[in-house]
Amino acid sequence: MKRGKTIFSRAMIAGAFMIQGTIPGIKRTDLQRHDLSTPGREVIQVRVDFLPGAVAGKHTHPGEEIIYVVEKGKPLVAEAARSETTFIKQKEAKMPQATKEQPAALAADTSVRPFQINFSREALVDLRRRIGATKWPGKEPVADATQGVQLATMRKLAHYWQTDYNWSKCEARLKALPQFVTNIDGLDIHFIHVRSKNPNALPLIVTHGWPGSIIEQLKIIDPLTNPEAYGGKASDAFDLVIPSLPGYGFSGQPTATGWDPDHIARAWIVLMKRLGYKKFVAQGGDWGALITQLMGVQAPPELLAIHTNMPGAVPPDIDKAAFVGAPAPAGLSAEEKHAYDQLVFFYTHGLAYAQEMGNRPQTLYGIEDSPIGLASWILDHDAASYALIARVFDGQSEGLTRDDILDNITFYWLTNTGVSSARLYWENKLAFFAPRNITIPVAVSVYPDELYATPRSWAEKAYPKLIHYNQLPKGGHFAAWEQPQSFTEEIRTSFRSLR
Repeated sequence: MKRGKTIFSRAMIAGAFMIQGTIPGIKRTDLQRHDLSTPGREVIQVRVDFLPGAVAGKHTHPGEEIIYVVEKGKPLVAEAARSETTFIKQKEAKMPQATKEQPAALAADTSVRPFQINFSREALVDLRRRIGATKWPGKEPVADATQGVQLATMRKLAHYWQTDYNWSKCEARLKALPQFVTNIDGLDIHFIHVRSKNPNALPLIVTHGWPGSIIEQLKIIDPLTNPEAYGGKASDAFDLVIPSLPGYGFSGQPTATGWDPDHIARAWIVLMKRLGYKKFVAQGGDWGALITQLMGVQAPPELLAIHTNMPGAVPPDIDKAAFVGAPAPAGLSAEEKHAYDQLVFFYTHGLAYAQEMGNRPQTLYGIEDSPIGLASWILDHDAASYALIARVFDGQSEGLTRDDILDNITFYWLTNTGVSSARLYWENKLAFFAPRNITIPVAVSVYPDELYATPRSWAEKAYPKLIHYNQLPKGGHFAAWEQPQSFTEEIRTSFRSLR
């Protein structure tokens, strides 16, 4: 049998007595113990070897590495093993795919399981082959981006992606992070969980959006968990939980409807409680903003406050007028008029991708089969972000690099989540920018190139307990990814009074 790694809960040590080092014919080598980032739980990784004449057990194979999840301080014995009831076995070479579909019997499993990633060389070779085989359209007959992502930009992206881009750097960064999977409401949820060395760190769950992923948050992990190394104070430290949305990244792809933003918000609360946190804060942009605000609406006692860089704060009458492109209502301040004009532009020119995914996500077979199709679809999110990305591939220095952009796109490609991620738009029935009657404390950071720059007046009306509001000089929709330094400081400042 091919050697690999197998993850067991204690139940699968039903035959644990057979692999204790004291049993004749069996040699067990403890490789390492490490914290599972779950109170009272730890991981023991062992290698099982059989001496001449020994018979392998049902779930053990010579030379195989096995990971047992046990209670801290308890020995690896059969008595401890029998207290668990579920297990999941995953071969290392198939780790990313193994989380996509789980047996129904695992639906009630509340264990937190270590997760490892490993993408095959064949998948990367195939990616480059497909890029080279792209059937290109003709050049757009306009001199700007009014018809969509421009051919010249995509040609430059494709050339770099096929010839110079190195995915292994991003993969190494991901592998260096502690990652886990847990089943919530029958679906495996993947998340990064980084605990600060500061025992008084404030737990924070950060949620990405579309076309983002956990890649967006990689730059903020160390500054938030280890602030002293980045000019901050130890008292500003956070424990970070960064989940992948259902249908995104390494999280499961729902096989039934019902995983809308409100459901995800409830699941995130379950996740934080499952990790043992008695109090925590939450942050989000794009889908993460809506989900985080719905967590605020649900207002569990453990949730102290939320932060958003894409607030739901547009007054209903303003939103209604902007949606139909009506002239600006009378009486708006200069700041409100600017936000109104941004909304009109987005509703008029920026909704096409959301409308398609909201109505016909399954039709997008092209983005699942063509890397260039996927890349162009991801680039065409909003005008300001696309303009920034185009400048990057023109050689200009911006908040993002070519590698940043392709790390995210390649992550979508390798996890095969182009269509599954789009289904969240179909699931959603809520307006992104509408106020939600949130009564817990809220912090708002306004980046000028966001879909709309929220005026203070709107934020104060939408959030009765507005604890922080700040307008930043630079940045757009993907704030944590594009402007990690200012974003990190905003997070520290926003929640400092709650510690």
